[in-house]
Amino acid sequence: MDYNLIVIGSGPGGYHAAIRAAQLGLNTAVVEKGDVGGVCLNVGCIPTKALLHVAADLRGAEHAESYGVTFGAPKVDLEKLASWKASVVGKMTNGVDMLFKGNKVDLIQGEATFSGANELTVGDRKITFEKAIVATGSSPIVIPGFEPDGERIVDSTGALDLASVPKRFMAIGGSAIGLEFAEIYQAFGSETTVVELMDDIVPGADPDAAKALRKSFEKRGISIKTGVKATSVKKNKTGLVVTLEAKDGTEEQVTVDKLLVAVGRRPNGTGLGLEDVGVEVDERGFVPVDAHMRTSLPHVYAIGDVARAPLLAHKAMKEGIVAAEHAAGIPAAYDTVVPAVIYTNPELASVGMTQAEAEEAGYEVNVGTFPLSASGRATALGQDEGLVKVIGDAKTDVLLGFHMVGPNAGDLVAEAALAIEMGATLEDVALTQHPHPTIAETFMEAAEHAHGRAIHIANRRKR
Repeated sequence: MDYNLIVIGSGPGGYHAAIRAAQLGLNTAVVEKGDVGGVCLNVGCIPTKALLHVAADLRGAEHAESYGVTFGAPKVDLEKLASWKASVVGKMTNGVDMLFKGNKVDLIQGEATFSGANELTVGDRKITFEKAIVATGSSPIVIPGFEPDGERIVDSTGALDLASVPKRFMAIGGSAIGLEFAEIYQAFGSETTVVELMDDIVPGADPDAAKALRKSFEKRGISIKTGVKATSVKKNKTGLVVTLEAKDGTEEQVTVDKLLVAVGRRPNGTGLGLEDVGVEVDERGFVPVDAHMRTSLPHVYAIGDVARAPLLAHKAMKEGIVAAEHAAGIPAAYDTVVPAVIYTNPELASVGMTQAEAEEAGYEVNVGTFPLSASGRATALGQDEGLVKVIGDAKTDVLLGFHMVGPNAGDLVAEAALAIEMGATLEDVALTQHPHPTIAETFMEAAEHAHGRAIHIANRRKR
């Protein structure tokens, strides 16, 4: 055999899997048909967050006037911005390349297909392996009639191109990708609209959190249209005329200059020859796996977006480590809660169950909330929109879920994830000293509120 383990795809899941496998002594290679780092590092997580950072700076400069600091009207050098964004991406991808070399992981450039149960074809080369990990990720879903043209109608990759700022921008899709780009384009000066088919943005989120984020978006002038479907788009000299249809059949036409289609992503499970060697691929393109990330062919694993939802980089990273360890003979299994973050301003972060999910699972719930408007730190930052909501089991007091809209929510959710993993109770959270003044103490206050003992807001009841 050429390799003990071969990984197809060098995105977050793939490179984590390869490095962990090499650390455990496996002769390991990664096959990558595109750029090292996959979608996340090149055209996803990293460049998007770089632009969100710039958007936050622009908003910060504008907000500073409210407390007496004036910088003058911000000016953005789009060419320099593009160069800086590229340097951020380059630093990260070069870092992965160096990690491969440092861990003696071979990088093979090319497109891989399974030509046998223990063989890949990459170009004109045949490569044999004992075990394999499929980490091929996902691709944007294309709506018929809304195919990206790379200029005026774009997917998430095309939306990263800010060679010019459109006067009017629309995002079809009110979840993470659509909302993050709405944040970016509105901060850069575009008149921005978000369209969502469901009744509210972020359909899978806790409704209270979704409403808080929507309120913040609408307050700054972003138009949110929910419960409507984009049915057609026509190009003319004045822009793109998008027809929206409400549930009652009424139609509305909105003219924009740039249109982002962000209605989700599809797994890249087909076209690899997996079915030909006995690996199950479902009708959607997902590759079903067990708790060890093994496919229906036990020596072939699948991780990340191609394996199952949610399609999140950190989930892929964890799954990659589990798969690599199991392939090395360690009885590793995937059994952990998955935090989710939307990196807007304010951020929306959650982990564990929503209130509805907990009730549907048969729990009697105990809910605590704390508004950011009651936080001294949030008020001092001028970012007091949002809330923290905790869901507990009324019988055992165990923390079941955490949902937050506010500054640094994406960092604070890690504390909640740890608490859930360790079986912490609301009382544990409430009794844990949190430094003051911080955003983190809002978690403690929400837990106190669940027990009717919050200090900085009125309590519904006492215990």
